[in-house]
Amino acid sequence: MNPILDQITAAKREELQERKSLYPIKLLEKSIYFETPPLSLKKYLCRPELSGIIAEFKRRSPSKGEINPYADVERTTIGYMQAGASALSVLTDETFFSGKNQDLMIARKYNFCPILRKDFIIDEYQIIEAKSIGADAILLIASALNASEIKRFGKLATSLGMEVLLEIHTEKELEKGTDEQFLAGVNNRNLQQMETRLETAFKLAEKLPKAMVKVAESGLKNPETIVQLKEAGYQGFLIGEHFMLESRPEKACRKFIKAVKSLENQTIESHA
Repeated sequence: MNPILDQITAAKREELQERKSLYPIKLLEKSIYFETPPLSLKKYLCRPELSGIIAEFKRRSPSKGEINPYADVERTTIGYMQAGASALSVLTDETFFSGKNQDLMIARKYNFCPILRKDFIIDEYQIIEAKSIGADAILLIASALNASEIKRFGKLATSLGMEVLLEIHTEKELEKGTDEQFLAGVNNRNLQQMETRLETAFKLAEKLPKAMVKVAESGLKNPETIVQLKEAGYQGFLIGEHFMLESRPEKACRKFIKAVKSLENQTIESHA
C-alpha cells in the first residue's frame, strides 16, 4: 500500500458504513439493472470498426486537482460515443474525484455501450452497488487488494454478469493473480510517486497471458502511442484527463480518434 491509497481506502470504509445503512443490499437488488444483461467490455474493445478507446468522465483527481468541474455528463458521454469510443469509464468516487453514482446512471440512460465503474472497490457491497447503477464492468486495483480479495470480488462480479478490469502497476502485482476472465489494465502512473512512465505498458505487455484483453491506462496523450500500443498487443486504451482538460472533452476525443485512424490507414498503405 502507499499513503495515497491508504488515505482513499480509509475514507471509503467510512463512506461505506453510511451507504450500507441508507441503501441496503435488498434495496439495491430492486434496481431495474439487475434484470438487464450487462454489455461485454471485452467484445466492444475487440470490435475492429471501433477505436478501442475507453473515454473517461472525470471532474478532478488527487494529483491534478480540479480538471473540469462543470462538465456535463449527458453531453460529454454521448459525444464520446458519437466520436467513436468503444466504451465509457465514469468516476464515482466523490471525496477525491468529485464523482457520484448519479453520473454513471446518467451515462447509462443515454448510451448503449459498456460502462466501467471507476472507483476504489474494497467491499462486496460496492460490486452489487455497481450492478444497481447500470455498470457493465468494475475496476479492481491490485495494489489495494490481496489475492484472496481479488478472487472473491471477481467471482461476485462475474456471477452478476459484469466483467473485471484488474489494474496493475508492477510485475510483482501480477503474482496476485491474472484470471484470464479479467481484462488486464496496466496503469502507467506510479501511485506512490504519481509519476507516469509509458514504458510500463510496453514492459508488462509481454508478461501478461496472451488470452487476456489488455488495456493501457494513464499518460496516453498522443495518437502515435495508441498505434504503438496496439502493435504491442493492447486492445483498450483508457483516456480521461487528456480529454477532460478541454472545455469540450467530446470534441477532443473526436479529434484524437480521427488522428489514430489516420495513422493506422497510413501504416496499412505503407505495407500494401
